Amino acid sequence: MIRKIKLSLLTLVALIVTSCSLDLLDNPNAVTARNTDINYLLNQIQLSYATHFNQMSDPGMRLTRMLNSGSAIYDNAVSPISWDGAWNTAYAGIMTDVKTLIPLAEAQNLSVHVGIARTLRASVLINLVDAFGDVPYSEAIDLANFNPKVDGGASVYAAALAELDGAITNFAATAAALPAEDMYYGGSAANWTRYANTLKLKMALNRRLIDKAGATSAINALIAGGNLISTQAQNFRFRFGSNLNNPDTRHPRYAGQYSPIGGGDYQSNSYMGTLYNAKGFPDPRIRYYFYRPVIVNSTNVNEIRCITNQKPAHYKESDTFCYPTTVGYWGRDHLSNEGIPPDGLVRTAWGVYPAGGLYDNNAARPIGLGAGAGGAGIHPIMMASFVDFMLAESALTLGTTGTPRAYLKAGIEKSMADVRSLALSTNEAGKINAFETAQGIVWAAEVTKYVNKVLADYDAATTDDARLNIIGTEYWIALFGNGIESYNLYRRTGKPANQQPALEANPGPFARSLYYPTSFVTRNINAVQKANAALPVFWDNNPTGFLK
Repeated sequence: MIRKIKLSLLTLVALIVTSCSLDLLDNPNAVTARNTDINYLLNQIQLSYATHFNQMSDPGMRLTRMLNSGSAIYDNAVSPISWDGAWNTAYAGIMTDVKTLIPLAEAQNLSVHVGIARTLRASVLINLVDAFGDVPYSEAIDLANFNPKVDGGASVYAAALAELDGAITNFAATAAALPAEDMYYGGSAANWTRYANTLKLKMALNRRLIDKAGATSAINALIAGGNLISTQAQNFRFRFGSNLNNPDTRHPRYAGQYSPIGGGDYQSNSYMGTLYNAKGFPDPRIRYYFYRPVIVNSTNVNEIRCITNQKPAHYKESDTFCYPTTVGYWGRDHLSNEGIPPDGLVRTAWGVYPAGGLYDNNAARPIGLGAGAGGAGIHPIMMASFVDFMLAESALTLGTTGTPRAYLKAGIEKSMADVRSLALSTNEAGKINAFETAQGIVWAAEVTKYVNKVLADYDAATTDDARLNIIGTEYWIALFGNGIESYNLYRRTGKPANQQPALEANPGPFARSLYYPTSFVTRNINAVQKANAALPVFWDNNPTGFLK
């Protein structure tokens, strides 16, 4: 009897176990398409895009003398191992998440979600092409293919353009619901449409070198449509907070520099020198862009080794070397790879714009954890001022609608307003107002003085090349914190002209694209590394040796 009961129990247990359809390949903790929250996934895409921007912006800032590059030659400045993280963010992160989100959102008629995802994917594709040239697209993000081939840059541009057109259609549709949280535009389909159109403007301007007629027609159509980013409220930017951890919401440039030991980026001597000296008086933005822990130049060779060095023989008399000013602006020359002395708390730091650091009120105090705006800065991804500078370049070089001078003026004024507005929205506002009152500084008068100087120089220019250099220089200055667009500008126009040379007389050819990442060329049997970084992207047909 007991034996029969045991057998019956065993049979019952077997039936129960076998009736449970357990798929041991399913991780109950994993995020799958079945359990994905679309709003959370969209937020992840948006956060990843901010990371993508920072990763792709960094080399452009360093190559265009916005920041120091700690390499002596261009080949090392764009070393393949540097881009593994950026490649992973783009492909394994953003584009994989977008591919997951779109069908889920379409099934629920969440058209704004779809439009945002498509716009960000298009932007990532554009940035990859602009940086690397030919990149995987048609065979990418395919679980059956771990060795995707690259597509030509022009074809990826065309795919990105189609994505933007599709996104604009999505934004025009009636959505079942808006995103629960949109970190850029608060769910405004109208503003997202403006950003998508502005990306199309950027693409057309890049293509003007290889397709003048097509670029002219596309840009005129966008101007006529009146739906580009044009006001401060429409700026496409990512805003950071001041929380230190769990999570760290601070601007990454702030987080990398404002610590008990300082350190972080070396600012560019030539960039700081331009802002301080080029107009005969300091640019009003210089106290917002940079913070000086010291306001006199060091004479300690252990802190600044270049003070005992001769200016390199290949430098012109007008080229900045070692010290850009006499009042403590402390950075590095272009392609300086010297070691790091004990200067972490005294080198010039990121200021309140865009990194959320300190406003420079001549306090001459070291930086530190939590100082200034605590990292509550922005990534200036696509600002209204940038649009005006692009339209100024287009009007001058292509003859598109509008006058270059008017666009130039508007661009400068909007840039000044953006810098001022961000700073006054932080806890540095009281310090700014007190310093200006004590010094008798009237912001509006300073801006007017600067604008009048630039316009006088523009009116005095006798060639279009000289006028383009003024437009390009002012765009470069307004782009502080955005190396993606400064790199595009420099390769497209060669402006600003007469940039500070490398310290080495022969640093190799300028990097007109980035090497493919190490992870891509070592793990993909179809990937072939470039012969050199002087190879231009598809829209850059400027002559060899065009850039230094």
